Amino acid sequence: MVASKFLNPRNDLAFKRIFGSERNKDILIHFLNDVLSRESLIEEVTFLKTIQDPEIAPLRVSVVDVMCEDQDKNRFIIEMQLSHEKGFDRRALYYAARAYCSQRTRNKKFYNLKDVYFLAITDFAPFPNKKTWLSRIGLKDLETNEHDIHAIQLLFMQLPLFKKTKKDVKKMVLREKWAYFFKYAEETTEEELEALTGEDQIIKRAYEELDRFSWSEKELNHYESIEMKKAADEAVKEAAFEKGESKGRQEGRQEGRREIALAMLQENLPVKQVSKLTGLSIKEIESLKK
Repeated sequence: MVASKFLNPRNDLAFKRIFGSERNKDILIHFLNDVLSRESLIEEVTFLKTIQDPEIAPLRVSVVDVMCEDQDKNRFIIEMQLSHEKGFDRRALYYAARAYCSQRTRNKKFYNLKDVYFLAITDFAPFPNKKTWLSRIGLKDLETNEHDIHAIQLLFMQLPLFKKTKKDVKKMVLREKWAYFFKYAEETTEEELEALTGEDQIIKRAYEELDRFSWSEKELNHYESIEMKKAADEAVKEAAFEKGESKGRQEGRQEGRREIALAMLQENLPVKQVSKLTGLSIKEIESLKK
């Protein structure tokens, strides 16, 4: 099977390479302007330390990738959410509210507080009954539906609800091109890329950052480790779900880990790395190797 030229943009390493690096700040600015469609355009961004809650972060399967502020000090949090997490909507609101409240350390007056936007690209549908793939949630008057307070907005790009395919690329608006990028980059051919990007050099550059032939061997190994860890987690969850009861879940997790470990060994990954990725002991892996 021939490997795709383009890597997976939902991969932690790939996502941060495109949207979380100084050299690609113009890609991040372009992306935010295209998706947010604000009256005031973002002209410059400054990267901030990403939010990590020690009580929450270790327990979740997600990535808080980028936090930045624009030239007017408005803040933007961008997160790639890989799998369904109970209470994800509330955590999104918590992080946005936390970023908003943290401004009080430098702004003594409430009227100086700037807006906060939390943008989640989700590989599942947290709101499956929505009619559109992009949801914008803010503070509104429940009686009149007027948007009186603009302090915090939550945006969810639900990739499973994005239904356009390669036959629609020439008719897509910019925000749809980004959704297509996140969902189908790995499957995109050179011909399709030209039709999709047209004269838009920024989105084309985002694809170029995913070109596996521009990555070093070390970077590719790191990328593959993340992909294998994600596959291992998914296999464990599926096995546990099928087993159903407590004992069955435990056995399913172990069986799933062993199957993933075998696959990794067949790819000649070092025993220590397989142990780290699957959670199996080195002794268990050595026995599988035999």
